Amino acid sequence: MTTPEHDRDLVSADADADERAVEGALRPRRLEDFVGQERVREQLQLVLRGAQRRGRAPDHILMSGGPGLGKTTLAMIIAAELGAPLRITSGPAIERSGDLAAVLSTLQEGEVLFLDEIHRMARPAEEMLYVAMEDFRVDVVVGKGPGATAIPLDVAPFTLVGATTRAGLLPAPLRDRFGFTAHMDFYRADELELILRRSAGLLGADLDDAAAAEIAGRSRGTPRIANRLLRRVRDYAEVRSDGRLTLAAARAALELYEVDGQGLDRLDRAVLGALLRRFRGGPVGLSTLAVSVGEEPETVEVVAEPFLVRAGFIARTPRGRVATPEAWEHLGLTPPPDAAFGAGATAAATASAPAAPADPGPA
Repeated sequence: MTTPEHDRDLVSADADADERAVEGALRPRRLEDFVGQERVREQLQLVLRGAQRRGRAPDHILMSGGPGLGKTTLAMIIAAELGAPLRITSGPAIERSGDLAAVLSTLQEGEVLFLDEIHRMARPAEEMLYVAMEDFRVDVVVGKGPGATAIPLDVAPFTLVGATTRAGLLPAPLRDRFGFTAHMDFYRADELELILRRSAGLLGADLDDAAAAEIAGRSRGTPRIANRLLRRVRDYAEVRSDGRLTLAAARAALELYEVDGQGLDRLDRAVLGALLRRFRGGPVGLSTLAVSVGEEPETVEVVAEPFLVRAGFIARTPRGRVATPEAWEHLGLTPPPDAAFGAGATAAATASAPAAPADPGPA
């Protein structure tokens, strides 16, 4: 799959290698310093403390949730809390079962193996992982054809921490082998403010409370986006002001970078604008909507649509994408009387519509 170029936009939850290096300096090192995800932190603390008291490696851990919510950070914290080494790899890097065998056979006892995007691992490697997780053994096949021989190799007891943004793509046998599953939720604004203040301190930036609240409100509930916006506001304050991150500096910087009060960027507003102005709020198919904004359907579906749906600006229906009353209000437009989701019609339309598939696709 081709990665849409908008994945690198300011409000994208994905990060490239350079940004991950910057994030490394801002990550908390202990579970008590991790902000947000209270239930997950409490459950994880019990899992880790129980394993330490028994003197054994904890159960394998699966973390699911959108990008930028802290899955990698928690994996690093798990290793730190256990006082164990951490090995990091990813599903796309495991192309063959031999790749996985090479990693597993060199693990130390008690080591934590972090496997990011575990749902993208090759199927032969996935089947080898089943045995390794359950029996701490891998079977290496030597030779080909009728003369092939499977040689069992013992693997030191380890803890696998798997991370996925699409838990539904994991086969049931793999999910069942995780002893603890954590779902990462989006963050509240007050939690993001705490993260921003901590990050500002590490960056040596003077961040006002009002500026922290403003940045948090535009961060889509995602710490990675919040920290990215913080760095852009810091740039603005240092170049065009006295260096203090004030409310005025935050608003001016985010306006310059075209991130509005709800966290929508240029592409988001273009999609909403086309849906409202050209198609009277819909319904309209994905392909038609993408052509109207000069983008590929994949870009609209993967980059813009998830947040617009989660924020309540767009609804997916069997006939196509439909704008909600909140979308009309956000752009300051009045819906026409025949709008599919006119004022007060949302509940009635939802109740009368047949069940929609997960993705109706182009209409």
